[in-house]
Amino acid sequence: MSFNNTMYETLPVCEILINDQFITRSNLDEINDFSQRSELSFIKIALTFGYISRKNYERSLINAGYTFADTTVRDEAFDEAVLNKLDLKYVCNFFALPLRIENNQVVTLMADPTDQEFINFVRETYKMEPRIILASDLDICWLSHKLLGENYVKSAVFALRQSDPANSASTTFTTQQLVFLFAGFALTVFFLFYNFIPVSIVLNVVVSSFFLISIVFKLFLALLGSRFEMHQAVTREEVRNVVDDDLPIYTIQLPVYKEDKLIKKLIWNLQSLDYPREKLDIKLLIEEDDSKTLNAVKDLNFPAIFDVVIVPFHMPKTKPKACNYGLYFSRGKYLTIYDAEDIPDTDQLKKVITLFEKLPAHYICIQCALNYFNRNENFLTRMFTLEYSYWFDYMLPGLDTLDIPIPLGGTSNHFKLDKLIELGGWDPFNVTEDADLGLRAYSKGYKVSIVNSTTYEEANNEPFNWIRQRSRWIKGYMQTYLVHMRNPIKLIKKVGIKGFLGFNFFIGATPLTFLIYPVLLFIFFTYVVFDFSFISAIFPNWVLFISIFNLLIGNVLMVYINMMAVFKRRFYELILFSLANPVYWILHSISAYKGLYQLIVNPFFWEKTNHGLSKTSQTNANPTTTL
Repeated sequence: MSFNNTMYETLPVCEILINDQFITRSNLDEINDFSQRSELSFIKIALTFGYISRKNYERSLINAGYTFADTTVRDEAFDEAVLNKLDLKYVCNFFALPLRIENNQVVTLMADPTDQEFINFVRETYKMEPRIILASDLDICWLSHKLLGENYVKSAVFALRQSDPANSASTTFTTQQLVFLFAGFALTVFFLFYNFIPVSIVLNVVVSSFFLISIVFKLFLALLGSRFEMHQAVTREEVRNVVDDDLPIYTIQLPVYKEDKLIKKLIWNLQSLDYPREKLDIKLLIEEDDSKTLNAVKDLNFPAIFDVVIVPFHMPKTKPKACNYGLYFSRGKYLTIYDAEDIPDTDQLKKVITLFEKLPAHYICIQCALNYFNRNENFLTRMFTLEYSYWFDYMLPGLDTLDIPIPLGGTSNHFKLDKLIELGGWDPFNVTEDADLGLRAYSKGYKVSIVNSTTYEEANNEPFNWIRQRSRWIKGYMQTYLVHMRNPIKLIKKVGIKGFLGFNFFIGATPLTFLIYPVLLFIFFTYVVFDFSFISAIFPNWVLFISIFNLLIGNVLMVYINMMAVFKRRFYELILFSLANPVYWILHSISAYKGLYQLIVNPFFWEKTNHGLSKTSQTNANPTTTL
């Protein structure tokens, strides 16, 4: 870790890079001008706005005689008294971190050992000269967040629970809900013992009818949402008329965990966005223990256009916790979230801003459609594509038309950043934080809109991976329902009768229909295949006919909804797969029961979905095509 302390008094790093032809004099002028306007340091801009790769930066300094500390720099000793005088945002801006006092000098990690502003900061703050250790910006970033990020990460976890405990999923079941559930179960058992056949008949009719009604409601939403395709929310001409100089800073959060295989693809996807580079504030959120992804970023051999934010360890280890932490370092007027494999339409950010300018002020979020670039890979990806197509192209516009709370998707939802912070961010204890946030926004008088833009993702192509992902989603819907139904009367006052019914039939009914489905299937096949006399004794023919009718009609309607999905996007090759929806729903039911089990024993567990499994090229997504 040797370092010549006189070097920073000779040739600045920027001049070394120019001499090695890694940046030009014109680049330096651009960086200096950007630095004055943004108050970001030279090293921050050079390494995170695509001017030079970390590999070339390190190569240039080594050729100039510098020696980089290896990754053991993360184990450097530190002094709390030194750290207490530091602001995390400030040291992350310079990729520099004073650690301790030794021999009347401040041992300081710096990625740019010639940055006079930070050197002067050390002198003025500690009244001593710095002893500089040259280190990778990513190692300094990792250590800075680990040592100085405790208050931020605690706030990311507990802020919502402290400010709005009624809307926090940190408590899964309230005492009143447990009393209601166990009392209802006890009464049902009592009446079954008291008069088994009539009570069984009533339960059967109610359950099967509920199954049909919930599907009819989804069909109604889909038909209503089909009107949305009759107009374009933002036209191509409006996008062409956007003036780049007038655009605001736009934050993009990229929460990743063990996505080292997708980092290169992620960078190329982001570079295709039609938005001024200097006005993008891209935050790659990496967990403290995720050395794989951090090393993948370090090993990139081309310039990056994102800023790494290390999320310190704290339970629960969830995506919303990471996103909340990232809020403290976000600079944009607007903010969106993309997953590692996402391919957004190139004009998506401009479309969102254009729509925000046309909408009333109480619209604080715009949801883009999600679809898949590997739709024809196998049975699962085809069914997944059908599902997402009718969900985002028909059902969410239907909810929007009815002015019913919209459960946001986990990606490509674009917020006004100040309003997102006002809402308390995401709930780190809710594993479908997006659906919960949509309802919280609605209950406070804010609205969500839909825009005609699509982000293409990787459809899950492996059954067990699909079940892991889907069980988390369904568990999150259960969490969201339990949280917002703690006080039904209060919820009605906030969202109205229409919003209350929509919430119950969309959020509450979705996991319930998946739980009911195998029960109805069992009754149907038992009735058709076997001639059990006790079935006829318990359920008269008219009851069985009602149950079977509800099951069959419900499946027919879901097949029809799936068929609708192919037309807007012209995925005609998928139309026959709509007939397989009853089989696809069995996978949902398996996931629902797994989600229910986890809700009881491990409610905050975020079951990771593995990405990068598809062998289909992402270029098949045709991301420049919009609805």
